[in-house]
Amino acid sequence: MRIGPVVTESPHIHPAVAPARAVLFDFDFTLADSSEGIVACMNHALGRLGLPPAPADAIRRTIGLDLGTALGILAGEKWRPREDEFLEHFVRKADEVMVASTTFLPGAARVLRTLHGAGHRVGIVTTKYRHRVEDALERDGLREFVGAIVGADDVPWPKPAPDGLMRAADLLGTPLSQCIFVGDSTVDAMAAKALGVAFVAVLSGTTEEEAFVGYPVRVVLGGVGEVAPRT
Repeated sequence: MRIGPVVTESPHIHPAVAPARAVLFDFDFTLADSSEGIVACMNHALGRLGLPPAPADAIRRTIGLDLGTALGILAGEKWRPREDEFLEHFVRKADEVMVASTTFLPGAARVLRTLHGAGHRVGIVTTKYRHRVEDALERDGLREFVGAIVGADDVPWPKPAPDGLMRAADLLGTPLSQCIFVGDSTVDAMAAKALGVAFVAVLSGTTEEEAFVGYPVRVVLGGVGEVAPRT
């Protein structure tokens, strides 16, 4: 007896992705852009610590990192002991603005629908809190196409640790050998490499293509829409 969805061959799915039974995605700068909200939350939290605002471009380069690491980069490592306070202020502001400021990138909705329709299991692994991703998907009518969402609040260690990928694969009932991970940063690539999971890089974030040299990248795409190109 066959368990789970049957993956059907589809000419609409990129050949580097099509063989995978489960397709896992990073969220920020891979499927969606919530950078406006993140910049606002970061600078709000920095201000509450008595620090000046950071440049928006500098904050964007920290997207995908855990907040403690981002604080160290933006304000200096000497501020890391106040990480919990920083996190508290960030989260309170994010509760107000994050979902409203999140927009899905071009082609993201089509990709999720196409993969789901072809029988692929779909998951998201993010350093965001899970409920923020769920709320954004629900708002845009996309939640039904995603079988598993693993947020920073679901694992002991965020990316680049591989915990999130392992949990997503487990929730989807799929061996890691049959998964592929799509992400925009070397943090994503490191998580995939740690488990030997196939990786697809997208250049929709702040990471240049050259940064992925040395990682086992199956293919580099301009954006997530190329996972299932419009025909």
